[in-house]
Amino acid sequence: MIKVYLYAIALFFSIWVLDAVDFNRILKKNKNIQARILYLLISIIMAYVIVNFIWDFYSISKIWR
Repeated sequence: MIKVYLYAIALFFSIWVLDAVDFNRILKKNKNIQARILYLLISIIMAYVIVNFIWDFYSISKIWR
């Protein structure tokens, strides 16, 4: 259950971080829908990587106790 909360927090964090990037400027013109989908996919991937790193780090540090 804690992992679900971590995913939610990491997703909001990654969306907040990606808000600084202007995907419409980087991608082709008149491709706003594709830019938003790319934005969403990158934020989900970032959240997944962040949560797995935190979860693995917690699991490894638990072994050493």
